[in-house]
Amino acid sequence: MKNNLLFTFFLISTLFSAQELTNKKGSEYKFTTIKNLDGTAVQNQNVTGTCWSFSALSFFESEIIRLGKGKEFNLSEMFVARKAYSLKADNFIRMHGKTNFGEGGGFPDVINVLKNYGMVPEEAYTGKKDVKDQHNHKLLETTLINILRPAALPETQEIDFSFLHNSVNAVCDEFLGKAPEKFDFKGKSYTPKTYAEATGLNPNDYVFLTSFTHHPFYSKFVLEVPDNWNWELMHNIPLNELQEVMASAINTGFSFAWAADVSEKGFMFRDGIAIVPETPYSAMTDEEKKSLSIKPVKQLTITQEMRQKAFDNYETQDDHGMHVLGMVKDQNNTNYYYVKNSWGKDNNQCDGYFYASESYVLYKTTSIMIHKKAIPAAIAKKLGITQ
Repeated sequence: MKNNLLFTFFLISTLFSAQELTNKKGSEYKFTTIKNLDGTAVQNQNVTGTCWSFSALSFFESEIIRLGKGKEFNLSEMFVARKAYSLKADNFIRMHGKTNFGEGGGFPDVINVLKNYGMVPEEAYTGKKDVKDQHNHKLLETTLINILRPAALPETQEIDFSFLHNSVNAVCDEFLGKAPEKFDFKGKSYTPKTYAEATGLNPNDYVFLTSFTHHPFYSKFVLEVPDNWNWELMHNIPLNELQEVMASAINTGFSFAWAADVSEKGFMFRDGIAIVPETPYSAMTDEEKKSLSIKPVKQLTITQEMRQKAFDNYETQDDHGMHVLGMVKDQNNTNYYYVKNSWGKDNNQCDGYFYASESYVLYKTTSIMIHKKAIPAAIAKKLGITQ
């Protein structure tokens, strides 16, 4: 997930009401809340491709609230990104440059960091030299790619792994700061691992689900997207069961991290809407296209075959990571997921959130990360997941 579009910590306990959206730009959308879950403040990844870290940590912060561990946790996205840069660089070198390296990543990266390195609070590691600065990793990424370039040259016969490894870490430390080994927070001393323990998060409780037909259902496979650089296995289930998992999770109090394609014309973040109209865009008048963000239209029924074709043809790619915190329905009884983004609060009509129709979610999801207890028991049994 590498979308590059664009701390006060507080609890968001209500969805935006239908009236709030209706009053903006003449919108006729009217939403009724089905289920609303607790979330934390909207963050801004700014000029970085670290949506995977922002969305996963937003998800984990909601998990910490759900687990009853408190509402004071604000996890450092840049601690995760800092550790991941080094891990990705090592993998790039060992693969002779024949794998992905960059700012992008996936939810498995966050699990890997949680499991092996721990977590730290935002206060202990901002990843910025000045806390007032915006995140911007463009120069960092360019510098790291240049350092690693020799590993990808076909004529390279030998490489000094330690030199490249140490160079990557030195550059990351220069741009982001050294990740703390020990720190004091709210009157207590921690290491990243002991702080992770204090959150109550168990990395073994979280699983990745997807739905594609080029691998058998109820098996695990490596999802073939460039940012799955560490070849993490995903559980594969039929689309109707993925739909059941997501809806059941929200309705039973579990949010989930959502990886999806956001390149569709129906993804209108500034207007707070993501939809897949039943009528093709090519068959719409200009007036009909303009009205899509203003009033609800019938959504396309998504099939397993449609999902697969879009993935096979690169129409669906692993663009962006987000966090799903609720469900609503519009006045036509169409279901939408309530989605928290990481592009700040000033870039759309819904203070950093948007409503994604169930059709959009079913069509454009590449994978989700979810607590294994959120999966309906019958589906978990088919997957061999012990709850």
